[in-house]
Amino acid sequence: MPRLLLGLLVLMAPLRLVAKEAHVYSPADLVDTPIAWICLGLFVFAYILVMLEEVISMEKSKPLLFTAALIWVLISVLSQRSGIPETQVNAFLRAELVEYAELFLFLLVATAYVNVLDERNTFKVLCGWLTQRGMSYRMLFWVLGLLTFLLSTIVNNLTTVLVVSSVVLMIGRNSPRFITLTCLITVVASNAGGAFSPFGDITTLMVWQDDKVNFFQFFPLMVPALVNFLIPALCAHWAIPSGSPEIPADNIGVSLKQGTWIICGLFILTIIIAVVFEQFFYLPPYLGMMAGLAFLLLYGYHLERFKPDQSFDIFRQMREVEWDTLLFFFGVVFAVGGLRFLGFLTLASQEIYEGLGPTSANVIVGLLSAVVDNIPVMLAVLHMEPEMDLFQWQLVTLTAGVGGSLLAVGSAAGVAMLGQAREYYTSLSHLRWTPVILLAYAASIAVHYWLNAP
Repeated sequence: MPRLLLGLLVLMAPLRLVAKEAHVYSPADLVDTPIAWICLGLFVFAYILVMLEEVISMEKSKPLLFTAALIWVLISVLSQRSGIPETQVNAFLRAELVEYAELFLFLLVATAYVNVLDERNTFKVLCGWLTQRGMSYRMLFWVLGLLTFLLSTIVNNLTTVLVVSSVVLMIGRNSPRFITLTCLITVVASNAGGAFSPFGDITTLMVWQDDKVNFFQFFPLMVPALVNFLIPALCAHWAIPSGSPEIPADNIGVSLKQGTWIICGLFILTIIIAVVFEQFFYLPPYLGMMAGLAFLLLYGYHLERFKPDQSFDIFRQMREVEWDTLLFFFGVVFAVGGLRFLGFLTLASQEIYEGLGPTSANVIVGLLSAVVDNIPVMLAVLHMEPEMDLFQWQLVTLTAGVGGSLLAVGSAAGVAMLGQAREYYTSLSHLRWTPVILLAYAASIAVHYWLNAP
């Protein structure tokens, strides 16, 4: 792991130099070739396998990693036939690596912090505290939903779902319906909360890193995002069973380990540093996150040196990050990058954005993100580079974020929840609530127009 991080950091400087060159070259005429359409078919087939993950029991990263590699092999063959210099292809690939490495490092640090907090018993104590308050299932449903909505603005929605789902499964072990509905609203709340924060979702992180919306311009989306969460939550409230949960026996007497609050403070400081790096020093946010990781490493060293009985192995915690998801993102970035190189995104931009206009196109983008994960959809929009003002970039950020809640496979949060609570939360159980979530989707767009239209 240390060697991997060192290698990625060393690569950053030279790769930045070729990024602009790669973005200039995007041959749209290659879409007329049979190989190009084979590549598109491979991508569609790979995503069908991703959506069938729970049926075929194959991790979502596997088909996309293989497909991304195969697409670029076919692109290499096509480029040689078309007389495209191999230096152009390699420059394009290096630019894609920069894009992935920035996301990888950012998520790696955030997930490392969450894993350490879990090791410090943070979430077991939270679970015990909630159940000891004597709250009913319905009250816990709202507490966990609002907690998810707020937490996903600081921690990305994927990490938030991983955290909150653990609490939900512990609290609701005697009530399957509570688990199913709370997992559902957790996915909706995490996507909604993540839509108005640059840290909340991979899509918002990409929009922020691409300088389409600056840090403070995300926050006008808070009220539309809140509406998107409240409508499904109000409807699901009446389906939550009555009664109160019992206190899980394994959570009784559990206390926080040494340094938990210090680690929480370091996590918040890390987020602040990432913002300061971007806003005041014009440095990429991942660099601030890596600085925050250094704080965690140094504090771990402090405990190991002076309080070895209370120390933790930071590298062991980093090995336990969600590697399937991180590798899934690699496949997405490089597969979509291959389609962009072939010219499909330029063609889509002409047909959708220039043909329908930005508003209709951005609404469609949100609906598409429910079928295809919102990450490749937003990545495609950024690579299309349509002419849009700030209001429209905010709109597509909102729709891509909350639109992913329409289906379980529409967002990284939903995909993660399918794995965490597979016995209770399924694509079919989510689909039953899609009409209500669609109503919330339309309402959030209307509120955005009402509050933020120029």
